[in-house]
Amino acid sequence: MLSEDLRYKLLKLLAEEPQISQRDLAGRLAISVGKTNYCLSALVDIGLVKINNFRKADNKIAYAYLLTPRGIEEKSKVTVSFLQRKIREYGELQEEIEMLRQEVLAAASDESPASTASLTQSVAIGEVN
Repeated sequence: MLSEDLRYKLLKLLAEEPQISQRDLAGRLAISVGKTNYCLSALVDIGLVKINNFRKADNKIAYAYLLTPRGIEEKSKVTVSFLQRKIREYGELQEEIEMLRQEVLAAASDESPASTASLTQSVAIGEVN
């Protein structure tokens, strides 16, 4: 069905902006309008979203995409899972950065004193938070 990232972003946007158009939703998610329609239909089919229509001021019919109680619960679960994955990825990225720093410092010790100073300074700059 939907990837966890897409489901998280879609449910988050719908919770924040229930009256968002499919075109705006597609733009914010960087997917086609057709895929947006497919995703919304899938969420409606499994009972996570309810669609209400209303009239806009310019006499056009618009829609509100409302999370159902089950949709709110699913959004919470997906948010926790998304956060756990991002925390894990962040830790892995920190480890990779540290390994690369060590590599640079090791390479610097094999170089001339001038390039060692330059490389050491570059690595130090990367440590600034």
